[in-house]
Amino acid sequence: MKRLFLIFLLFSALAVGASEILAANAPDTMEERVKPCIVCHGPEDKKGRDAYYPRIAGKPQGYLFNQLRNFRDGRRLYRPMAVLLEGLPDQYLWEMAMYFASLKQAFPPPEPMKAPPAEIELARKLVTQGDPARNIPACVDCHGKALMGTTPFIPGLLGLPRIYIMAQFGNWQHGGLIRGQTPDCMSEIAKKLTANEANIIAAWLAAQPVSEALLKREGPAPKLSDELARRCASIVLHSGQPQSQ
Repeated sequence: MKRLFLIFLLFSALAVGASEILAANAPDTMEERVKPCIVCHGPEDKKGRDAYYPRIAGKPQGYLFNQLRNFRDGRRLYRPMAVLLEGLPDQYLWEMAMYFASLKQAFPPPEPMKAPPAEIELARKLVTQGDPARNIPACVDCHGKALMGTTPFIPGLLGLPRIYIMAQFGNWQHGGLIRGQTPDCMSEIAKKLTANEANIIAAWLAAQPVSEALLKREGPAPKLSDELARRCASIVLHSGQPQSQ
């Protein structure tokens, strides 16, 4: 037993030494530094449980910076992200956001949508027109006509797994470990949707193909209503590039 313990210590020492050698020889680049992020947010098409991790390559830099800062500061609650980002300064988060915003990766193929024609049409109308009678804005009002996001802070909605979008709707509607600051405009909007509406919107978005023509992100979204702008204020509050010291 004692011999086995000594062998274990020897292998542990060798493993630590090898990792230190690899670290010493690794290039000091942002690509190398963010490799832990790629474990979950890598370019490969995610399946099953891994589908809950969103695509972050090519997202607007301002949006990514805000989310990194929210995770670090506890305004968006997800423990693994908080631990990963603990103690990192704003400038470093800005550089991380810049790196991921610059990446260009192939989008996964659209997911098949199995739903009655009436539900497919309802999802299309909610995404493109909203429901003014219930004060529900269209997704395109904020996320752009092509649904690929608007600069500098609104992310795209296409190329995301249906299961991930559904999980986000669930968190916005009912609260949970992954949530943003309050008042949160998406939380306010999501709570006006029925569970079935949220599900068919998620399925419709995941079923849309992403073409090269859509990849050019639009400029700032049109002026929102005063009420919606007030509810979205927490998302863009103090947003932008960190000031140099």
